[in-house]
Amino acid sequence: MAYDEGLAERIRHRLGADPDIKEQRMFGGLAFLCRGNMAVCVSGDDLMVRVGTDNADAALARPGTRVMDMSGRPMRGWVLVDGTALTEDDVLGGWIDEGRAFAATFPPK
Repeated sequence: MAYDEGLAERIRHRLGADPDIKEQRMFGGLAFLCRGNMAVCVSGDDLMVRVGTDNADAALARPGTRVMDMSGRPMRGWVLVDGTALTEDDVLGGWIDEGRAFAATFPPK
């Protein structure tokens, strides 16, 4: 499955030239890693966001979200945000910042 290049470009713009951020193709999409730990990933037209298990319920209460499911198994601590819920830059930015902040809690890989 191809990923939304426009969404990926918006993420790049938000992240700027941060040397801690790297891009990597995975899960059929494009992941953005913070010091080697995945923060967000463009998957089709949607955005996978790593929020952590403690923040998952609050994240899932937000518009356009659902449990991230990989091959029939829910991924704890991850949410999938529908691309239609990401049209506003501040909404997308909030998700990027949340995923990035959580990924930054892990040691570099």
